Amino acid sequence: MKYGSNAPVPAQVTQRTLEVSGMDCSSCADTVEKALRHMEGVEDVRVDVVGGRVSVRYAEGKLARGDLEAAITRVGYRVKDDSGAAHRDVFNVEGMDCADEVRLIEGKLGNLPGVTRLGFDLVARRLTVEGEITAPEIERAIGQLGMRARLVGAEPAETGWWERHGRLTLAAISGALWLLSLVAAHVLGNERAAPVFAVGSMIAGGWYIIPRGIRAAMNRALDMNFLMSVAAVGALFIGEYEEAASALFLFAVAQLLETYSMDRARNAIKALMSLSPAQATVFRGGREERIPADQVEVGDVVLVRPGEKIAVDGTVLSGRSAVNQSPITGESIPVEKEPGAEVFAGTLNGEGALEVRSIKPASDTTLARIIHSVEEAQASRAPSQTFVDRFARVYTPIVVATAFAVFLLPPVLGFGAWGEWFYRALVLLVVACPCALVISTPVTVVSALAGSARRGILIKGGLHLENAGRATIVAFDKTGTLTEGQPEVVDIVPFDGTSATEVLELAAAAEARSEHPLARAVMRFAQERNVVAPTPSDLSAVVGRGVVATIGERKVYVGSERLFREFGVLDPWMLSVVRKFSEAGQTAVFVATANSADQRPMMRGAIALADRVRPHAASALRTLHEAGIDRVVMLTGDSEATAKAVAEKLGRPGIDEVRAGLLPDEKVRAIHELRQHGARVLMVGDGVNDAPALAAADVGVAMGSAGTDVALETADIALMADDLTKLPETVRFARKAEGIIRANIAFSILTKAAFVVLAVAGFATLWMAVLADMGASLIVIANGLRALRA
Repeated sequence: MKYGSNAPVPAQVTQRTLEVSGMDCSSCADTVEKALRHMEGVEDVRVDVVGGRVSVRYAEGKLARGDLEAAITRVGYRVKDDSGAAHRDVFNVEGMDCADEVRLIEGKLGNLPGVTRLGFDLVARRLTVEGEITAPEIERAIGQLGMRARLVGAEPAETGWWERHGRLTLAAISGALWLLSLVAAHVLGNERAAPVFAVGSMIAGGWYIIPRGIRAAMNRALDMNFLMSVAAVGALFIGEYEEAASALFLFAVAQLLETYSMDRARNAIKALMSLSPAQATVFRGGREERIPADQVEVGDVVLVRPGEKIAVDGTVLSGRSAVNQSPITGESIPVEKEPGAEVFAGTLNGEGALEVRSIKPASDTTLARIIHSVEEAQASRAPSQTFVDRFARVYTPIVVATAFAVFLLPPVLGFGAWGEWFYRALVLLVVACPCALVISTPVTVVSALAGSARRGILIKGGLHLENAGRATIVAFDKTGTLTEGQPEVVDIVPFDGTSATEVLELAAAAEARSEHPLARAVMRFAQERNVVAPTPSDLSAVVGRGVVATIGERKVYVGSERLFREFGVLDPWMLSVVRKFSEAGQTAVFVATANSADQRPMMRGAIALADRVRPHAASALRTLHEAGIDRVVMLTGDSEATAKAVAEKLGRPGIDEVRAGLLPDEKVRAIHELRQHGARVLMVGDGVNDAPALAAADVGVAMGSAGTDVALETADIALMADDLTKLPETVRFARKAEGIIRANIAFSILTKAAFVVLAVAGFATLWMAVLADMGASLIVIANGLRALRA
């Protein structure tokens, strides 16, 4: 059958009712109705003007949650969904580059009626507003601060030349005029031209800075633009025109460099977004059609040519190829895909063509979930960032007050001229803005989140990054984490002259129709050894103990030790075999035959099965110890013998402590016990069965999360590949990022403290203070960007 000719799976129709504030006339209702009807996937719109409600029927999968609200918001109305939750808008804010702008926006919007919550992502320049307020009102309020806000998704495709190059052009003009003022004063000796050039340099350099400073003052905020404007004008007032021009020029240049440096961190997130191709080839109406990737519907069949990126999460219908999954899972080796295999959006196809049936809408692919998680994680605050923000709120007023005291007290007390102390106070004003300190943590966190995501390690926020870096104990679930969660045959012991092959043939014949994991393991082992088992004519289960099959004239019994104890056919030697298996952490399955149903079974042999340890588990545990983890603990519901056998296989240094026979609530108690005395515990599990223990730990890590929605939603850290070596990499990555954060904070505080002392002592000039302030910002940004490749 040609897969491309199949009809797409029909999308499920959903109905939602939204409350729309401000829709109080028929023309308003028409505006809202048109905005919704023009959306792809919307089948019907009913507007209740009196009740202020809109009911929308739409095809699920064609619209992401939030699309309806966004469409209504764009035409100027406020929205509440049917749950009564506050309306939420996300804006890109051009010009929000420093904590000063954040405080300025916070002060402005916090006074507006209807605003219930504000969220800031300084690195991504994103503002989240919740409450009963429209997007145009938010945009107007931010515009009054000299910044520009646009709804995410509503930004223009291209910006004008001046918007892209205006600041650079003015900085270049400011620098040229500043140099001309220096030449006029010190080379040509023209004392009249020099101040003119200097003032021209100030106008060009301060074109954006001074108006922002004025707006900040009008909103009763002491931001860096205001402090720098006061310092420059004050220097000009006392005749230090070269200092004033140099300060504004250097500040303008430093702001440009800071913006470009911050863009590197922003581009790390954009790089994740660009992993998915813009277009996809789908089969519709029996022919190939090239469409935007976000318009691929669930059930569509997508053709992926050799060398193309896969546009959807889906299942391979036909074709074979090696797919590079490193953008999602971090795996360095391409994975072979054949019909029935799962593929992910954003991965790169190899040399073969594939036909893939889409199983998720574009908004819900694994890649989309990763991007969404990273974006949300950017806005979350790490503990160190909370400390920095609290420190910054106290630091600036103290330094400004100190500057005022430096200007006023020494001259009054007779310790120098007014002009000298006024200049020192101006230098202090420049040092008063804690830009480097405030930006030191978020740029590192964002770089670490983006860098880890590119390696197939999804960290859900700065808090979890720091906790992972401080972890001293790692607790592992056993089954499916340290082991593969799939039993395999490890030994066959024949009895009374029966061959191992015959034992396997009998067991495979009896287990042929069973879905039990142990039966599947026996069948796999037989197939690998080309053992052809006879077909039973009759098959019946002995509940909880085994199975009985009829093969020819014989009865074949396959089951546990308990089944054959009931028959009374286990002799001491056979029981010793059971003990040997048990001590090795293996499960024994016995095989026996009888010529009739009433005849006592004759034992033919025993098969040992065990859950295989993951290939790289031992090396991963050694690397964890090398990374500084003090203790590694196994928490399992299996028997103590099995758990200890697995621990032995993992070698030394490996598992330091085994806690076996634990129920889920007992695992939680074990986590609480491990956390005593200040230890930080990182728990590793499968993200589903171990959810309580993962939640109880300081950091919960889920393995093999690619395509697993539950793990992506619940884990603090998700390892996309089923690869334990990613865990020590995560710990090392987090520790390096935490080290960078600590170094940035220490450097920022020490630099500020040093220049406060130098400014008061009279050793620092205005331009030196500007260089120190913005230079420190650039240094901590550059240092933070190292986390991209930690």
